[in-house]
Amino acid sequence: MTALSLPTTMRALQQMSLNGPQDMRLITDAPVPVPGQDEILLRVTAAGINFRDISQAYGTSAGGLQPPFLAGFEAAGEIAAVGAAVTGLGLGARVIGVGYGAFAEYMVLPAAAAVPVPPGWTAEQALGLVVNWPTALAALRPLGQIVAGQVVLIHAAAGGTGQAAVKMAKHYGATVIATAAPSKHDTVRALGADHILDSHSPDIAAEALQLTGGAGVDLVLESAGGATFGASLAAAKRVTGRVVVYGLAGGEASITNWDLVYRHQVHLIGLNIGVLIQATPQIFGELMGEMFGLIAAGVLTPGQPTTYELADGPKALAELENRATVGKLALVP
Repeated sequence: MTALSLPTTMRALQQMSLNGPQDMRLITDAPVPVPGQDEILLRVTAAGINFRDISQAYGTSAGGLQPPFLAGFEAAGEIAAVGAAVTGLGLGARVIGVGYGAFAEYMVLPAAAAVPVPPGWTAEQALGLVVNWPTALAALRPLGQIVAGQVVLIHAAAGGTGQAAVKMAKHYGATVIATAAPSKHDTVRALGADHILDSHSPDIAAEALQLTGGAGVDLVLESAGGATFGASLAAAKRVTGRVVVYGLAGGEASITNWDLVYRHQVHLIGLNIGVLIQATPQIFGELMGEMFGLIAAGVLTPGQPTTYELADGPKALAELENRATVGKLALVP
């Protein structure tokens, strides 16, 4: 292992139970992890906050960690150490990636999963580059098959993934119907959304159908879950409509084979960006190439996340859980 001078302990947020983010506490004596042969050690400059962090805090995400565990999974920073088999990544290089224990001063990442922070961008601005933005692009393009002239319904359009999806969908020539809380409508309108619906409305499907002359939307980006899931299915165009499901912020929802035959004749597509990376690396490589093209073209610009101190992680997660936030959120160690 090649390394800079490193401390042996660090500050980190540890999840103490599966009772939610309020049972996350700051510890000051977490051991600094040691990278394996094919891994790097990242000195975390900024960690991204995501809905998956809330799911993990309640133990409701697949392959859930057992407490106590260090929270967080998305981080950007500088390479502080590299494993013996790592090539092409030098100490001090600025990267972003996904691993375990991101809400800390140091975290380990697989070297193959480290993505360079674009030149001139801060670590905070790059958050979303490996989670939110690829998720939005995968939902729109390889999975959602959006083309110019089609209509896309984007839920949670004021969030980190939603904002990227609105920008991308407009770039690809789609008409965007977005949902967000009324207090966030100005933010979504500024992104270029053509129509904005109240995310709390019980009539989202009816409103989307009205906006499409009764035809329904070509694509739904579904991350809301709960009762909204049914509205997403009902809003999609019969037979050719696609619903890409990549989140369940509002809780689980079910659909039966009877529903798909007799009620909602739609294409239902599940998306987990981590699984996409592992199962179809070629698609992910193409996706990242397209995404960096969008960055070069100025479609995607440096993020401006709301930042919190590491100790305020539980507060930030509570605000996200209560839908009181706009855009990307970051923790700064």
